[in-house]
Amino acid sequence: MKNAQNIFVNSEPKFVNHIVEENDIVTALINFEEIDYIEPEEMNLDIIYEDEYLLVANKPAGIVVHPSSYHLNNTLANGVKYYLNNNKKIRPINRLDRDTSGIVMFAKNEYVQECFQNKADYKKEYLAIINGILDNDKGTINKPIARKPDSIMEREINYEDGQNAITHYDVLERFVEEGYTLVHIELETGRTHQIRVHFKSEGHTLLGDDLYGAPSKLITRQALHAWKISFVHPITNEEVKLEANIPEDIKNVITKLKKAM
Repeated sequence: MKNAQNIFVNSEPKFVNHIVEENDIVTALINFEEIDYIEPEEMNLDIIYEDEYLLVANKPAGIVVHPSSYHLNNTLANGVKYYLNNNKKIRPINRLDRDTSGIVMFAKNEYVQECFQNKADYKKEYLAIINGILDNDKGTINKPIARKPDSIMEREINYEDGQNAITHYDVLERFVEEGYTLVHIELETGRTHQIRVHFKSEGHTLLGDDLYGAPSKLITRQALHAWKISFVHPITNEEVKLEANIPEDIKNVITKLKKAM
């Protein structure tokens, strides 16, 4: 059992499995050095919120959130590491696909990260352009999602082995002549590729999604943006509502579609 050098009970250092008793005073020090393999890289970050506990950035499309065996460098986490310039681990609370733009939250310590482990602790809202015209003004897609057999990246609807996945949406605008729908989406769960897989299962792939649909001349990636997020701050207990500016490529598509109406 690892000695918790930063945990004290009644001013005495204790292991993490120490049993506390009534009236014990427990103190945890969170400003300690951590080993992190992420290399700092200077990057132009679009920071939309920051305090002592959280950093929230508007991620551009084309950037991976966190290093992996396929993307060791030039990730958003590398840029955050450089910006924070400290000896702490980089702790993303949520993740986005490489070509999805929008809000990514980072916790500045382990405690705050743990406070957001339950997806219900924060509400994520997206903006998307989908192929085809949705008939209903609003709806819910409730279909379980699992990794597609023999694929590293793709997911699929799987009623036997899939994880619970729920997506709520409402239509913002229909471009009937062009055959597209602008939708606002709220996630109740956060499965990998959830929005993309759910709308494909309804017969409406995202515009420009070349993994689950087809490339588009209107945009060079899937037209999906993590637009808004809201949560109760785990330290201050204040409600925080944040919005990430819609990127130019999606705004340009919307403008073109409006002109074509």
